[in-house]
Amino acid sequence: MADPAAPGCPAGVPAPASGERRGRPRSAAADTAIIETVLRLLEEGVTVGELSMERIAREAGVGKATVYRRWSGKPALMLDVMRALDADPPAPAGESVRDDLVRMLEFLRQRGLAKRHSALLRTVVTQVKAYPELWRTYHETVVHKRTEVLRAVLRRGVERGEIRADQDVDFLAELFVGPMLSRMLLHEWMDLPEGLAERVVDTVLDGVRPRD
Repeated sequence: MADPAAPGCPAGVPAPASGERRGRPRSAAADTAIIETVLRLLEEGVTVGELSMERIAREAGVGKATVYRRWSGKPALMLDVMRALDADPPAPAGESVRDDLVRMLEFLRQRGLAKRHSALLRTVVTQVKAYPELWRTYHETVVHKRTEVLRAVLRRGVERGEIRADQDVDFLAELFVGPMLSRMLLHEWMDLPEGLAERVVDTVLDGVRPRD
């Protein structure tokens, strides 16, 4: 889940997470150029290890100092690159647990249908795993926030009696999003047909509803 862009940042490009220095106002165009340059290089097959701040600056057509004014180093820049591939899911409406779950999974399905996004996300996730600290930070600042929203919906389902109280909410969250993420990241050749979100939600809910 990406953090909202700061004032002056273009939509879809979050403010740098760390390392931004005070001084002249930031250029939104430079932000976009730098992050898009990293995405393009990754799409062309350049590995995270092969990227350098100097090369990124050169390819983006900006000075090295411009990059370092925004990010303290490559880990901070890569964190924002990963955020740029993400987006805020719809907020739960709070009326129907099933409908909220379907809405959240449908959001993932639609993201998976965006071929460039899916391909880049697979590339970034695969490569960034080689950098444990960056991977951990991404989970703590992005993945955890999104997962907590899902857990809140599931806890509401338990409170309303729609989900059995003996179920582990963390495990349930994996059951709901696992099939969609598997097709997006591990089995990209598999389809993401319409109705998949409803099918996943109804199948899991059917197994965890209170029994008479």
